[in-house]
Amino acid sequence: MKFENILADINGFGRFQKMMLAINFIGRFTLPCHFVLNNFIAAVPSHHCDISSLDEDFFLRNLSQAERLSVSIPLQEDGSLSSCQMFAEPQYDLLLNSSSTTDAATVPCQNGWVYDTTTFKSTLTSQWDLVCDSRGKNKATASIFFIGVMFGALTFGSLSDRFGRRIMLLVSYVSGMLTAVASAFSTSYVMFAVLRFFTGFCITGIIIVSAVLNLEWVDVEHRKLVGVIDSLSWTFGSAVFAAIAYFVTDWRWLIVSVTSPLALAIITWRWIPESARWLIANGKLEQAQVYLKECARMNGTTELIDTFKTETLSTIVMAEKRDRPYSYSDLIRTPNMRKLALCTGIVWFCVASAFYGISFNITGFGLNIYLTQFTFALIELPAKGSVYYLLDKIGRRRTEVGALLMAGISLGINIVIPNGMCTIRTVVAIIGKGFSSASFATIILYSSELYPTVIRQNSMGYNSFMARIGVAVAPLILMLDEVWEDLPQVVLCFVALLGAIVASMLSETRGRCLPETIEDIERKRADEVLQKTSLSVYTQNGNAFSYTG
Repeated sequence: MKFENILADINGFGRFQKMMLAINFIGRFTLPCHFVLNNFIAAVPSHHCDISSLDEDFFLRNLSQAERLSVSIPLQEDGSLSSCQMFAEPQYDLLLNSSSTTDAATVPCQNGWVYDTTTFKSTLTSQWDLVCDSRGKNKATASIFFIGVMFGALTFGSLSDRFGRRIMLLVSYVSGMLTAVASAFSTSYVMFAVLRFFTGFCITGIIIVSAVLNLEWVDVEHRKLVGVIDSLSWTFGSAVFAAIAYFVTDWRWLIVSVTSPLALAIITWRWIPESARWLIANGKLEQAQVYLKECARMNGTTELIDTFKTETLSTIVMAEKRDRPYSYSDLIRTPNMRKLALCTGIVWFCVASAFYGISFNITGFGLNIYLTQFTFALIELPAKGSVYYLLDKIGRRRTEVGALLMAGISLGINIVIPNGMCTIRTVVAIIGKGFSSASFATIILYSSELYPTVIRQNSMGYNSFMARIGVAVAPLILMLDEVWEDLPQVVLCFVALLGAIVASMLSETRGRCLPETIEDIERKRADEVLQKTSLSVYTQNGNAFSYTG
């Protein structure tokens, strides 16, 4: 007997599973908020050098604020005040002819900066002056967070297999909330960066554990649906976050606001069940009985409660027993597994880089930051809805390749659209975000079907690790605008197209049985080679034939 047989008997998608999905949604809501939080807390308001120290100058004292600025700070080519330079000495002759140019010496800002508070009351930028020569620190905060996410993915994946899903979900809830709230009250940039790293590390457990827990409690028929629902919870969080950020314009309170749902998640954790599949696999049959009986009771299949005896559950252990433990090293032990791991790793890296490269460039298209964030989230709804339809209609590989290809084309189009056409650039970017979102939703299911059962969990941990590298690299790619304004778009376009090319090398999994062992992967590749050889021979002989694999 297999665990899927028990789920089928007690209703693998009943009230019990729906309750669990709803409770897990509370904790998952905060995840997209933290992932795009840097767009708002590290936003760069309009700023110029602080010239308040010049108030002692007798002549400046009698000038209006606008006149003080005009004689103290040089203008840029677009007519705005310089953000990083000021005149070494006030240029009073500019009062007589404001349109005249001067070759007067300039120096970096001597007394800090003054920031515009129209949009943001306070940001990391204004808190610690992360502008001009310190601009890199501003961008680095996002990379630091995602490096934490990257290592958290490996750690929580391993710990949840060892100690159980339920307890590690609570650990992630509590530690994530504590580190996030502590970061909101940081007294220095270094303190904030360290706490931001641990926030990313801790909340990653919510992503991994809740997703696995949801899938392990539903039947095969509803796994694709549950995966899409999990993905849509991310979309909902991103959309609501735009409204929260609009009303909470202080960076400290914004962090507290988006983290607060974790308090409710901790309270409702008591109703989260442990994975019966994990309990059975680890010999904890009596505990598994308790949860299975509760599931049957809530799903209205109480007539089967008495059938869940330890003898019955022990047969599942025997049926699913592995001949040896598997680890990450098995991903590279055999030739075809090495090729598969290399290809999926590159695709995950490219998908994540393109998706977050577009998401983090929220201010790069010239329109309202809140409206752009909301629209970026909203476009994911039709994107993920279409994926649910296309996966079985045209197949996994074509869906993934097509989504990445269209995302790359959208990024390429924005390279040639003039910067002044803000509305058109934003529309194209939103379309690109939709396609990149579709590619992300597809690759998660696609990868789980490509890898054999004995190493599927390890493979998803590895692929998640590669994706987090891509996410951490995305903010650094956006910093290339210092070299050339459109260089980030060029790099992201190339990354998306590379992902499409590599994805086209993967095998199609639509309508095919899942591989169970590494030997299945090696044998499958040999069969594909034999198919191509046979096709070549038949073609050369001029024979017409039909083959169904």
